[in-house]
Amino acid sequence: MNSSHKEIPPHKLILRDHLAVERTMLANERTLLAYIRTSLALVITGVSGVHFFDNHTFRILGSVLIAGGLIALVIGFARFYAVREATKEKN
Repeated sequence: MNSSHKEIPPHKLILRDHLAVERTMLANERTLLAYIRTSLALVITGVSGVHFFDNHTFRILGSVLIAGGLIALVIGFARFYAVREATKEKN
């Protein structure tokens, strides 16, 4: 029972399969929102570190946090669109 959903024609899917695709799409949206939330927290923390502290260490750490937040955002959107494309054909 380890078959891919792409092997089954869309007109052969039963209600349980359609609902599974819907759950996958909703989980994908929740995951994207979690990536956005994490990214925003990293960027805000990084900007605060750069803005409020004059120490060189905090500026470097803040810059790393900002970069990490932007990378997390890009990864989140890439994963969102990959899963959406994989499930789009079944809906």
